[in-house]
Amino acid sequence: MKHVLVIDDEAAICWGFQQFLTDAGHVVSIAGTAEEGLRAAEQTAFDAVVLDVRLPGMDGLTALAEFRRQWPKLPVTVMTAFGDLETAVQAIQRGAFEYLTKPFSLDQATAVVERALAANGGPTETASRVFDAESPLLGSSPEMQRVFKEIALAAASDLPVLIGGETGTGKELVARAIHRHGRQRRGAFVPVFLGALNEAVIESELFGHVRGAFTGATDDRTGLIAQAAGGTLFLDEIGDAPAAVQVKLLRFLESGEYFPVGSSTPRQAATRVLAATHRQLTELVKNGTFREDLYFRLRGWEITLPPLRERTSDIPLLTAAFWKQACPDRGDYRLSSEVQAALCDRPWPGNVRELRATIERAALLARGGPLVAEHLRSVNTTSAEMSALPLDQAVTAWIQQRLAAGSEDGELLRLFYGLVEPPVLTAVLAACHGNRAAAARMLGIDRTTLRSKLRAYGLDSASEDA
Repeated sequence: MKHVLVIDDEAAICWGFQQFLTDAGHVVSIAGTAEEGLRAAEQTAFDAVVLDVRLPGMDGLTALAEFRRQWPKLPVTVMTAFGDLETAVQAIQRGAFEYLTKPFSLDQATAVVERALAANGGPTETASRVFDAESPLLGSSPEMQRVFKEIALAAASDLPVLIGGETGTGKELVARAIHRHGRQRRGAFVPVFLGALNEAVIESELFGHVRGAFTGATDDRTGLIAQAAGGTLFLDEIGDAPAAVQVKLLRFLESGEYFPVGSSTPRQAATRVLAATHRQLTELVKNGTFREDLYFRLRGWEITLPPLRERTSDIPLLTAAFWKQACPDRGDYRLSSEVQAALCDRPWPGNVRELRATIERAALLARGGPLVAEHLRSVNTTSAEMSALPLDQAVTAWIQQRLAAGSEDGELLRLFYGLVEPPVLTAVLAACHGNRAAAARMLGIDRTTLRSKLRAYGLDSASEDA
């Protein structure tokens, strides 16, 4: 029989825990404030604590630090209905055993408490930290609460992290948050978008090169891995990494050792690696374009960001934030029910990035007044409308839509090629009855380039070399 202390000023929550944990054979004590809970812990040896963040008087995070100071082996589970990234990070960094976001099922909460009771002494104590209060990651939905918790856990370790999610969901923001709250935060955060680099220079950019390594290498060059030493290297669109770079990345992740291009002398760098992709790496592993061992090495920890259409409850919060940034002197950022409905009904293929661009342009049209649905319609060009246009006009409309969605530098041409190249390659191969040599001649490229493109788009099984 174990003794659990529940600290919450909501009677219903306390009652629920008491019923479920008593049925499981445990003794439960209740406290309505942190101060009351701490006094109870001075008189009774508890085996686990469940602690709310928002409490009258002392807040839960302050109480958590006090519990960890006085009883460092006592597992404390933190719960909140108002979580954000900073709350999640502070809870994990201050030594919380687990982080629960309301609403949760009592079955789920009881399972967490049972794990805490079974743990031997809970987590090791970690020093409290003061974090930057500014966070560009916003959301109160359960989906984003999960992301905040995973960022906090990832920041507390040095493992590589693989960040997945559609374009525009905020993968780089997650990487920056992990860096900002991690042990590497005093070092540099070095982002590199692999999709924007020419395949011939990616290796040199990442690992550097020595003088004379190739034509034009007149001096030694420090690579991005070395520039990020003591900090974080963020590899955006890791799925675009060439095979030779994948081999060298794997060696670096396993040993911290790498060779600059043209050098036989190994170098060392204490660099944390975070990687992101909007592609399914498991599919790239299956078709042989991505190394399986590198995939498993990169996902020491994995975070998948939800698309905006799966967390529409966050749209009003995000809209108000973007509107405030566009019109900082307005004062009133409340949305009408009509505007909220119009925003939540849209599919947002460009996700948060598209929403931000839409609100910025709508705010410009509003000229300091309230947003109305017409402002939103005026900046939207649908795919159905584009499909009826001549090819050149459809391309122009598509580009304008991507720009409105906030396509980043180096991204637009890659996205366009990814849209048009697969059907072109498929049609030409069909016309050539699968003969790659004939298809390469028709396309005006060599067979090696054609083979690489087919592999990259997962089309290499659709034809045979001839």
